[in-house]
Amino acid sequence: MAVSKASVLSAEKPVHEDKDPMTTKHTPSVAHLQQALREKTREVDVLHRITESISNQLDLEAVLKHIVEVVVEATKADACLLYLLSDGQDELILRASKNPHPKLIGRITIGLGEGITGWVAQERTRVVIPSNASDDPRFKFFHNLPEDRHQAFVSVPIMAKKEVVGVINVQHKRPKRYRSDEIALLSTIANQVGGAIENARLYDQMKRKALQVETLSQVSETVASNRLIQDVLQLLVTMTAQMMNSKICSIMLLDHTSGELRIEATQSLSEQYRRKPNLKVGQSISGRAVQDRRPIIVADVTKERGYMFPDMAKKEGLCSMVSVPMMVREKAVGVINSYTAVPHVFTSEEVKLLQAIANQAAIAIEHTTLIEKSFEMQEALVVRKLMERAKGYLMRSKKLTEEEAFKLIQRQSMDLRKSMREIAEAVLLAGEIDERADRVRH
Repeated sequence: MAVSKASVLSAEKPVHEDKDPMTTKHTPSVAHLQQALREKTREVDVLHRITESISNQLDLEAVLKHIVEVVVEATKADACLLYLLSDGQDELILRASKNPHPKLIGRITIGLGEGITGWVAQERTRVVIPSNASDDPRFKFFHNLPEDRHQAFVSVPIMAKKEVVGVINVQHKRPKRYRSDEIALLSTIANQVGGAIENARLYDQMKRKALQVETLSQVSETVASNRLIQDVLQLLVTMTAQMMNSKICSIMLLDHTSGELRIEATQSLSEQYRRKPNLKVGQSISGRAVQDRRPIIVADVTKERGYMFPDMAKKEGLCSMVSVPMMVREKAVGVINSYTAVPHVFTSEEVKLLQAIANQAAIAIEHTTLIEKSFEMQEALVVRKLMERAKGYLMRSKKLTEEEAFKLIQRQSMDLRKSMREIAEAVLLAGEIDERADRVRH
């Protein structure tokens, strides 16, 4: 039988009994007072421990982990889950849990108003269900979560500056009539940690900003260095992966002759990923990014119809992806791909940073290409001069025409499988030896 919203919320209201003014008041027993004192002492101890922890810790993950541990201990819960509001303010993400499914942290998302947890965040009010939690009409079953096996359920919003920043869920496997002091303690904890979570988030954002600035600086230095292009690209994917917290980061370059994208650099050690087949422009996500000359974001590559390697993605534990074209003078020369291990909403700021790195990489590639072309032109000029000198020698010594001298060099090159430059140098060397021999004889 479903538990109505009114009956659920009424579970947290204290029961007031009618008092007859003529009735003699009963004095609480010593045992009752001692029990109440122990409960209050425990509550104070819990709050003190949380205060001490959050005041000395700015690392967000450490703060969240300690909060759920203390809540489980204080409420004797079978499970505690802590969700935080996403940067986009439109969904809750599981960020910490005690007892169940630690591997799913970061992978479970709930929309505002979705399920009991989403309802609590949207309505900014707590929900207390003493039994049959899964019968509540707001309850949503997640295949990855064992919440349906819990009878009792308390969900409390985490507030900071009068705004919801998250939700704490406490669960018991057996039915439990939650006391008003237990609910009050949980609400106090939620209100107390809200500010600490926001401070830790700000600290985390500050660290990410500092890492981003440092990465962009290192990218500029790397591109301007005299390193080989392969070393430059490898350093770029390594730095980008660290900045983006990527499971896999790769650079694919476009071969304009074949029209295919091939993996040129990646920090991943996965042989299966490294051996991925080349992509035609327009194929899969990377091919589309190059074709459309714009970044493409995918929430989950294992479920994306346009992604060509879902089996590989599942095996490697890949989830969200952003693919950014490497642009130089409005021409795409390749793409940078960043994959995450958990669902991630790529912000516009992250995409802009990736675009800046991608464009730097494109400039480095173009610079290398120009150097190579310059070297090829210089090489061609040297070969041309050698050929002219070799033909001149053959024309003088063998009484050949220019065309005959050229065909002789060409035929020797084909017969001996040597380059035209090598044959020309050999002819000139033979000519020098003949001239020296003539001088010695005379």
